[in-house]
Amino acid sequence: MKRTLLPLLMLLVSLGTKAQQLPTSPNYQANDRFEQLGTVLPTPNTYRTASGAPGKEYWQQRADYDIKAELDDENRRITGTETITFFNNSPDDLKYIWMQLDQNLFKNDGIAARSRTGTVNEKGMTTTQLQDMNSARGATLDPKIEYGYKITAVKDKAGKALPYTINGTMMRIDLPIVMKTGTAFVFSVDWNYNITEYYGRSGYEFFPKDGNANYFIAHWFPRLAPYDDVNGWNHKQFLGQGEFALIFGNYKVAITVPADHVVAASGECQNYAQVLTATQKQRLKQAETSKTPVMIVTQAEAEKAEKRENKNPGKKTWIYKADNVRDFAFASSRKFIWDAMQSDVYKSGRKIWCMSVYPKEGNPLWEQYSTRAVAHTLKSYGARTFEYPYPVAISCHSVAGGGMEYPMISFNGGRPEEDGTYTEAVKYGMIGVIIHEVGHNFFPMIVNSDERQWAWMDEGLNTFCQYLAEKEWDYNFPTRRGEPNQITEYMSSDKSVLSPIMASAENVIGLGPNAYGKPATALNILRETIMGRELFDHAFKEYATRWRFKSPTPADFFRTMEDASGVDLDWFWKGWFYGTEPVDQDLVTVDWFSIDTQNPAIEKEIARQEDARKKQTMSKIQDAKTKGETVVAQDSTMADFYNRYDPFKVTDADKQKYEQYLATLSDNERRLIQENTNFYTLSIKNKGGVPMPVIVKMGFEDGTDSVAVYPAEIWRFNDKQINKVISTKKKVVQWTLDPYQQIADIDTENNSFPRIAQPTRFQIFKQQQLRKAPNPMQQQGVGAGKISTDPKN
Repeated sequence: MKRTLLPLLMLLVSLGTKAQQLPTSPNYQANDRFEQLGTVLPTPNTYRTASGAPGKEYWQQRADYDIKAELDDENRRITGTETITFFNNSPDDLKYIWMQLDQNLFKNDGIAARSRTGTVNEKGMTTTQLQDMNSARGATLDPKIEYGYKITAVKDKAGKALPYTINGTMMRIDLPIVMKTGTAFVFSVDWNYNITEYYGRSGYEFFPKDGNANYFIAHWFPRLAPYDDVNGWNHKQFLGQGEFALIFGNYKVAITVPADHVVAASGECQNYAQVLTATQKQRLKQAETSKTPVMIVTQAEAEKAEKRENKNPGKKTWIYKADNVRDFAFASSRKFIWDAMQSDVYKSGRKIWCMSVYPKEGNPLWEQYSTRAVAHTLKSYGARTFEYPYPVAISCHSVAGGGMEYPMISFNGGRPEEDGTYTEAVKYGMIGVIIHEVGHNFFPMIVNSDERQWAWMDEGLNTFCQYLAEKEWDYNFPTRRGEPNQITEYMSSDKSVLSPIMASAENVIGLGPNAYGKPATALNILRETIMGRELFDHAFKEYATRWRFKSPTPADFFRTMEDASGVDLDWFWKGWFYGTEPVDQDLVTVDWFSIDTQNPAIEKEIARQEDARKKQTMSKIQDAKTKGETVVAQDSTMADFYNRYDPFKVTDADKQKYEQYLATLSDNERRLIQENTNFYTLSIKNKGGVPMPVIVKMGFEDGTDSVAVYPAEIWRFNDKQINKVISTKKKVVQWTLDPYQQIADIDTENNSFPRIAQPTRFQIFKQQQLRKAPNPMQQQGVGAGKISTDPKN
């Protein structure tokens, strides 16, 4: 950096006037990035207020279910009947109601199968791959089996048939009379369907070695679609990617299974006395006061059951009750090991059952970590939102990777090798997926957002809380999402594959980074860099509390975060949630200025240092022998006063002139000179487009450093390029933008001045490999486990 001297009076004048003027350079770029979202958000009303809180006339529908179902283990089939009481709490009259038929996703002529795209691999494909080309997303289907619902009856309370129309994954039931506000309608539906293999959300996993299957039963009964003040009937088709929009209600569910099965489900079991053995009931009693998980069904007992010594075990019916939930799911298997403990995770002292069910294939990981991870999740999430209101939380081991959430129960992956060994990635992946899926009880099982439209409202908020919970489990936890540098690759992707966070879940190409990673990162940046923890945590807790057991929209979240914190964030929602531009700040140049103090002791010493640096540079260029052969060097008579003169020596005349200069200055001007301040003008470009805070690290000449943070509003007059003056007493030799990777800048090579060479991707990869410690299990010659990259993890 070249130093430029500023006459004192000129500097004082420029500092006193320019700060009051708008930019006038030809690079001035007016922009609306800091204007309010305005009409982009829906108009506030008596249902949803401008503050983001539910309005005084907020309403939502409700449906209560009484379900009786049987699991046919031999034929992989569910048969059920349900009686539904639907309450019309809306101000509208309803002539018909809509129900969700999620299992129709797997019909061969369904919209999901017919809209699937792909190509045939000319190098060869398996029969299964060819069959899957036109099947529903993620499912392996047997072409000999007919999937989807068979609706066998739809009747009113009196048993009279009701007319209905099935449209893909939705069913309209026409009502005999118009439902008025405040009335209820009771009707029943009989149905059955063939269970698919587990495809990430529900289904069965078959174990050829012992001939048994684990069942993870979800989206298994026709459910009421929401009718609300935002959309009316929410009957968007289920295409497999976007999840679910549901309403709250009370459930009573009777599940008939083979007598040697263990069942875990949403809610509290009402008849443990009939379905458990005396020993199991005694262990459950012990678990009520235990600080560690107690085995209700041991591995030895599960292994004995899976041998099926009794070929005709008969049947048992497990009865569950779940109040104020938006869905119901269950798992059933004779292979299940079951452990439990009642944890008092909150200061209130209220105890919650934390449980896990898993086959022996999940051990030793599951018996050691699962139930403890459940309890930790409830504690961590509760501290940031509200106390977990339900009486139980269950983690159920499903297939190797990924997971899926339902009220009070979740299906989670993470499986060691057959010999019980596992990699570090499998261990932390399993704990991470349990935290994530159990955490979904808060978002969206209680804060009931519309997952099919706004996937980020549950996945993004939940992934953010998961990130914090993982760090509270182990500070060195290898988190996959949440850190700003973990989203930069996605944000720098080609525009053709990017969608705004606000896009509908079914239309997003990269659902994992779009709905999970990017919003989680955005919230982390808000908390750590923009708002600060105190303001963010208060606002986030306010949002969760306001909307628990209610159905918020994005506007309710945006408005609450601003209302409760007093921070204007419209510019942030625009850039991160409504746009696809990345963050890329470029430190173009830095100009160095200092006051012309006219103090000969200072100015001549600086000049001496500059001259010495120039001579040092020249000495590296010139040949040493040539320098010794100059005329002056060889003949001393050729040297006179000017060869021996020190131009940097302070003379008496210099001192006298400086004293005379000082006599003309005021006290403030003398103080400014004595401070010997350096002024630097940083020229910074916003190459990415998204305005973000400017974080500058200054590396000083004496080896120390300092960081300055400037708010995103620094870009409000010009969103393309800004100049920022920074004053320091010490000389800066190195400047760095975003030194700790806090804003998700996609290009760090242009963040330094002078430029510092960045390692290539290959170099980074090699460094990472060298840092990795060998897996002690692999050193013993055993295989390494794998973890799924499914976005649900």
